[in-house]
Amino acid sequence: MASPASIAKHPIHPILVTLPIGLWIFSLASDVIFLMQWGPSVWKDVALYTMGGGIIGALLAAVPGLVDLLSMSKGPVRRLGIWHMCINLIVVALFAVNFWLRTTATAQQPIPLWLSVIGVVLMFIAGWLGGEIVHVYGVTVEPHPVSGQPQVTTHEPRRAA
Repeated sequence: MASPASIAKHPIHPILVTLPIGLWIFSLASDVIFLMQWGPSVWKDVALYTMGGGIIGALLAAVPGLVDLLSMSKGPVRRLGIWHMCINLIVVALFAVNFWLRTTATAQQPIPLWLSVIGVVLMFIAGWLGGEIVHVYGVTVEPHPVSGQPQVTTHEPRRAA
């Protein structure tokens, strides 16, 4: 199934998710650098700003992701898509609370760091589910006819020949 939210047959959602993924991982890395005192105090600010950028990027990526989800027919793939969406919404909420805590609380509290760790772990789980949707079920993959092979148009898991 090709994605209805695409540009020149390229789905937009997987293009946009790279931004929040990278920013949130870098935010966590910046926290570790700051807390381990491996660099100057600017790493605390880097963690905050990359976290904020990740929140904005995730909200932008959610729009085409929702379009893709709503275009799926009911069944196991759509249930995976709903789980993927719910976990990602939790991740965005964790990072939004984390961002707010960092702007109102003292920097030495361990809660923001743990929220980042939990957020990144949940983000990896959601990414695994997104990979399952694309690589196992072929959702948002443009079908290409292969000579002698029938085209797969259902959302059944693809099997190796």
